[in-house]
Amino acid sequence: MLKTNKDKLVVQSVQGKVHHPTMGSTIYRVGYDGIPRVLPAVGGITYSHFIGDSCMGIVGDHIEPGVSSKNGDKAEDTAFNVFSCIGNKAKVVTGDAKGSIGYVSGKHGGIDHVIIAFDSKTLDKMVVNDQILVYATGQGLQLLDHQDITCMNIDPSLLEKLNIKEIDDKLVIDVTHVIGGELIGSGVGSSQVYQGDFDIMTQDESLNKKYNLNTLRFGDIVMVKNCYSKNGPIYKKDAITIGVVVHSDSFSAGHGPGISVILTCDSDKISSNITTDANLSKYFKI
Repeated sequence: MLKTNKDKLVVQSVQGKVHHPTMGSTIYRVGYDGIPRVLPAVGGITYSHFIGDSCMGIVGDHIEPGVSSKNGDKAEDTAFNVFSCIGNKAKVVTGDAKGSIGYVSGKHGGIDHVIIAFDSKTLDKMVVNDQILVYATGQGLQLLDHQDITCMNIDPSLLEKLNIKEIDDKLVIDVTHVIGGELIGSGVGSSQVYQGDFDIMTQDESLNKKYNLNTLRFGDIVMVKNCYSKNGPIYKKDAITIGVVVHSDSFSAGHGPGISVILTCDSDKISSNITTDANLSKYFKI
């Protein structure tokens, strides 16, 4: 088992509410192809798509599976987004679903949503503005024998379930896809990835086929090669980023499925074992 500093981590409450879907000044989203579309996008409670479902080919844009949550106070919302980590337990604290338990499945930058997976029976009881408490822990998590690998945005209990093997001085992790860093899109230029995500561009069909992107699912754990994300995502040869697919594909130029980062290294100290099982639905059992 990986040696970590999990015994020194703080567990603290952060809280948000189900956030209503929003629209800008126009109802149209103009795609990379110049076509204007009227489509569902971020926010609300998504009943039709869950972790484990395909995030590609959906009649929607940046769809977030399950519950999209946010805090109305700007400073509190930043803390809610930064400190919530994938795998954190979340509890509904108001409304007909009060007491129901789910798990954080991702974070979406720009709109700054914390995305939370619940079972369908719980979703049917929830409404916009229901309050959700997250047992936030994970930021500051360190791999004690691998200090050159940065860990972020993941609950230590989930990290332990990922079937990570230590071989020589490298980590081998189960992933569903290995993606080229040349496809890093929206999110480049940000100074950190403790909040939100970055997108994988999907506008080149030949590269979609090369990297098998059309089979991506919500909750897939993926490797992005030649990508270093300690201080914001950049293209760097031989660097590795491991992340989780948090939202769906997009018609917008430079956008696509969102990746929340959980591990990154500026060398090849992380390698992959490709398997279809590497999805949050396996670990959350929702």
